[in-house]
Formats: sequence, C-alpha cells, structure tokens
Amino acid sequence: MKHGKKYQDSFKQIDRQKLYDPREGIEAVLKTAKAKFDETVEVSIRLGVDPRHADQQVRGAVVLPNGTGKKVRVLVFAKGEKAKEAQEAGADYVGDEDLVKKIQTENWFDFDVCVATPDMMGVVGRIGRVLGPKGLMPNPKSGTVTMDVTKAIADIKAGKVEYRVDKTSIVHCPVGKVSFGADKIEENLSTLMDAIIKAKPATAKGTYLKSIVVSTTMGPGVKFNGMKF
Repeated sequence: MKHGKKYQDSFKQIDRQKLYDPREGIEAVLKTAKAKFDETVEVSIRLGVDPRHADQQVRGAVVLPNGTGKKVRVLVFAKGEKAKEAQEAGADYVGDEDLVKKIQTENWFDFDVCVATPDMMGVVGRIGRVLGPKGLMPNPKSGTVTMDVTKAIADIKAGKVEYRVDKTSIVHCPVGKVSFGADKIEENLSTLMDAIIKAKPATAKGTYLKSIVVSTTMGPGVKFNGMKF
C-alpha cells in the first residue's frame, strides 16, 4: 500500500521496535496527526482468546470519562410510558413497530446506537439480521436492553462505548479525538483498558494482552507496552 507524504513523515517519527509506555505513546500518537480535521484516536487490542468459543468472548461497555468527541444519535425501541421517558431523556428517535418498518422498507440507519426495553425485543428481533452485522443490535451485556432507558441514554450521550472481540481476536475502540490532548486521551484509554482486563475470561490461557496499538484516523500505529496497564 502506498501512503502520502504526511503519513510517511509521521511514520518516521515512530520507533517501530519500541513498546511505548502509555503517556509517551499517546504523545507520540498525537504528534502524528497531520490531517486538517479532528482525527479520532483508536486503540486495537489483540487478545489471547479464541472467540470461536462462547466462554472466551470478551464483550462489554464502559463510559469514557471524557467522552468520545462524537455526537451520538440514539434510537430507542419502546412504547407507552417508556417511550415518553426516552423522549424526555433526549433520545433522537423513539418508536416501536413504525421504526422497525422504516428500517425494513427504507434501509434507514441514521442512528449510531439502539436501546430497547425487554418487552420490545420480540419486535426488534425481526430486524436482527440487519442490525447485527452493523453492531446495532441491542444487548443486555452492553446495557442497551433495559427498562432504565433514562440511564442508558445518559450513559451513551456521555461517552459510553461498547467493546467486543472480533473473529480475529482483536478489540477496536475509539478513545477520543486528537483535540482532547494527552491527559484526556490517557484517562479514557486507562478506563477502557481496566474494563477489558476485568473482562478476561476464566478459560483464557497464556498472555491475555498480546498487543496494543494506538493510532489516529490517518496516522501510523504506535505499539504500547501492555504491562503498564
């Protein structure tokens, strides 16, 4: 793959043989940000688990103390009083059968997160095949299937992110924007890493944190020392 001059200049600033301590690594990552827009800072964590086994799945959600820097659009499947509660809590879209039909017929996905009350999961299940591959299916483990829609919406708007190991044993997750600066990025990353370490499956053998790479949207990856978390 060919990269532009800005990427190549950033690449030269990184020691490819080094495992950076968190603070030093974050400062190195921020120096590589050359784009004209406010780049997202993302971490990719390779875990020592086999996601083919149900007892080695790593999945959960955590509220980043400084948010993600992204405006998140929340859709809530609810009816009656819970629908009213969701609207008052600041949900961007609230509905039940009408929203399911809109997604089915219009291929409409102008939202980032789905929340559903437990009684609506039978209805939501009809579109599970389209929501699932996009990572939008409500799930109790991530706190998006709940009767407490007010708390769910507040957490999401405040910077709640979901993490989930993929089929290659890697977790990808945003930890903020370049404009946040090193302090806020470090705090967000530390909070996420704590959650992932606590989520280690009992059946996982050997090294759990195999590699940690942090990068900006357009920049090269910086390898972090997993022993420092």
